[in-house]
Amino acid sequence: MSEPNASATASLAEEAAKLDAADELGAKRADFVLDDTVYLDGNSLGALPAAVPARLADVVAREWGRLRIRSWGESGWWTAPERIGDRVGRLVGAAPGQVVVGDSTSVNVFKALVGAIRIAQGRSAGRDVARDEILVDESTFPTDGYIAESAARMTGCALRPVPAAEMAAAVGPRTAVALVNHVDYRTGRLHDLPGITAAGHAAGALVVWDLCHSAGALPVGLDEHGVDLAVGCTYKYLNGGPGSPAYLYVAREHQPRFDSPLPGWNSHADPFGMAPAYVPADGALRGRVGTPDILSMLALEAALDVWDGVSTAAVRAKSLALTDFFLRCVGAYVPAGRVESLTPAAHGERGSQVALRCADAGEVMAELIRRGVVGDFRHPDVLRFGFTPLYTGFADTERAARVLAAVLAGAPGEVA
Repeated sequence: MSEPNASATASLAEEAAKLDAADELGAKRADFVLDDTVYLDGNSLGALPAAVPARLADVVAREWGRLRIRSWGESGWWTAPERIGDRVGRLVGAAPGQVVVGDSTSVNVFKALVGAIRIAQGRSAGRDVARDEILVDESTFPTDGYIAESAARMTGCALRPVPAAEMAAAVGPRTAVALVNHVDYRTGRLHDLPGITAAGHAAGALVVWDLCHSAGALPVGLDEHGVDLAVGCTYKYLNGGPGSPAYLYVAREHQPRFDSPLPGWNSHADPFGMAPAYVPADGALRGRVGTPDILSMLALEAALDVWDGVSTAAVRAKSLALTDFFLRCVGAYVPAGRVESLTPAAHGERGSQVALRCADAGEVMAELIRRGVVGDFRHPDVLRFGFTPLYTGFADTERAARVLAAVLAGAPGEVA
């Protein structure tokens, strides 16, 4: 196999340079700790924002080290879950008071799903048809499916896996809740949040959205589209760090009826009263459980500073431009038939990643990483590349496609 045509390479490299020069988000790259690696795995773990190490050092040395217990009040530790939740809320289109940060995505999926079932069944009490069905996206991230199965056993519901594209038509009079991933983690396909939510409501059901692969990469519009409940992680496009706390969104209209299956002292109306009977707090506070994980939570808070002054519309525009450009470069450089894109070409159906099917994907990704292009491999045959608009450039994108072509052609080293 031959290397990419030299004139095509020069033309695309020149185009990349022009696009980078005109990029309104280009200056944000300096806010991250980066090197010469082309990092296209921010959809698994976002890069480190440069301000986080100093902030975390201050939290450890001063707030914990010197102030100790006083920091719960003096340093704002106690209110961090709601304060940071409101900052995340801005990025997913939620007005203040509806998002709380804490726990893992898995734990929050459990809270949201069981809470939604209880709301739906409470509304349908006394009717002839019971709300005893859970719909789940059949290609969901495995943990979401495991939790949905457990929730079904606990609540006496039947679990029905459904293709996300058929979810709106599948919701019916017995459906209590549908659990859907906004973006498919394997293919990067963007699912129809407004349409599926509206279909659920028309059938009298609630819909829970998993935003792990969309928050920070595109506008979500939770309030605008009347979403009931949503969850998401913060260590991907939000760059909160490994294992950073997740978040739970409960729409204001549902908060008075949100009955969390994990009541804890932190969500009690009088947490320091230590009463034996549980009385839930008002608002998003009901999503709290136990003592907040302060170190990782405050690292996340510092990481969110990179979003100051950034519009999600600009992020979305650059995301689409990056993924379009990558697909063009792959088409120009990679031998015909060697890879197949699983990611939709239509903008309205695409998240912020490109998934390529490749027969020897595991070995190819290992070699890409050795040559300085970091994506990830998904079993059995998928190369996955995530494009984080705050720090990924067009030159990175062109280089990644060029190196991919070299690896697939068996060429030594990186194509010059």
